[in-house]
Amino acid sequence: MSKFVWMNSWKNRASKNIDGATRRLKKLMPVDLVAQKAAGWFSVSDEKVAEIITTVRDKLPTTEALLIGKPQAGKSSIVRGLTRVSPEIIGQGFRPHTQNTQRYAYPSDELPLLIFTDTVGLGDINQNTQTIVEELEQELKQDTKRARILILTVKISDFATDTLQQVAQQLKQNNPTVPCLLVVTCLHEVYPSDIADHPKYPPNYESINRAFNAIQNDFEQLCDRFVLIDFTLEEDGYNPTFYGLEALTDTLADLLPEAESKAIYQLLDNSVGDELGNLYRDTARRYIVAFSTMAATLAAVPLPFATMPVLTALQISLVGLLGKLYGQTLSPSQAGGIASAIAGGFFAQAIGRELVKFIPGFGSVIAASWAAAYTWSLGEGACVYFGDLMGGKKPDPKKIQLVMEEAFVSAKERFKSIR
Repeated sequence: MSKFVWMNSWKNRASKNIDGATRRLKKLMPVDLVAQKAAGWFSVSDEKVAEIITTVRDKLPTTEALLIGKPQAGKSSIVRGLTRVSPEIIGQGFRPHTQNTQRYAYPSDELPLLIFTDTVGLGDINQNTQTIVEELEQELKQDTKRARILILTVKISDFATDTLQQVAQQLKQNNPTVPCLLVVTCLHEVYPSDIADHPKYPPNYESINRAFNAIQNDFEQLCDRFVLIDFTLEEDGYNPTFYGLEALTDTLADLLPEAESKAIYQLLDNSVGDELGNLYRDTARRYIVAFSTMAATLAAVPLPFATMPVLTALQISLVGLLGKLYGQTLSPSQAGGIASAIAGGFFAQAIGRELVKFIPGFGSVIAASWAAAYTWSLGEGACVYFGDLMGGKKPDPKKIQLVMEEAFVSAKERFKSIR
């Protein structure tokens, strides 16, 4: 199913009228009392936050992608395309995992929606390929609820793929239920000499078709699906930068369980946040959308943990992560204090104006769309707060409130059909 068809269908579901609930809530709880209660929610211990985060992590629709390919075959560009995080941030985010693999968790190690495990040195004559295979086997044998997928990467101009075929054969033989996707990259390297930009997708050049068919023939018994992409940098001059991204996400959606595929689609829905400011705000919004997706996902499921403490823990983690991005290292309790200072008044006003599906009483299950929009607005407010600190200015509460109100309105429109 096309991303856009799926997204439109998802967004067109009707929302319930909540005017009556809003009026009743105003009578039951005055705005000043709501503000006090909101501030109290963020006053939780580091230990309690850690406990909730552990519970939430086990419930997230997390996808672990094992990236297997030679150096410079486009593995990190796939990470960049699916997260939209800058190459510098991705490079810093990869951490050694085993002797021959490294790992990058997005948006954070604590609460990952995507985990990329990258093979290091595959194809290097000094590396023992069997050792790499054994490490990947151990990874796949670990008992986890995460969805997993093998993503093989091959440059369109590379036909020396014997080692990669051997690795894929062993992994698929021992793990037949794990889907395997072959991604063919760097298409522009074999474009005709008179072509200066990407054609309409998919490309239909003899040089592309001939090479792609040969690669498919080599891997046809090993891979479930094949896709062409060319993810470049802006300075390379190709448009779009992420050529074939929709084909990649649609293929992943076909191979992954429904919850995980929906999470990936939501992460890549950039209808909000395309007008980006400086590097910090750009990167921060990539994290904000991930945490908003988590808030929506968890709040939409009628489980006992999907209550205000869970939303609070998510938002404290988000504020802590954004603080780190802006050069502020915070403990969970410190992040909770900042979140309380930023959000208390805004939260009270939002409750008084329009909320929500708190069922059966104040503090129970939260409407998914509201949880996502509120998380988004808190993240935007935190960016203003930390940005002022970085610039040597005293944060302006009125400016922060205004930014949060505008962000809340736009985010509600984005997430309005989630419930």
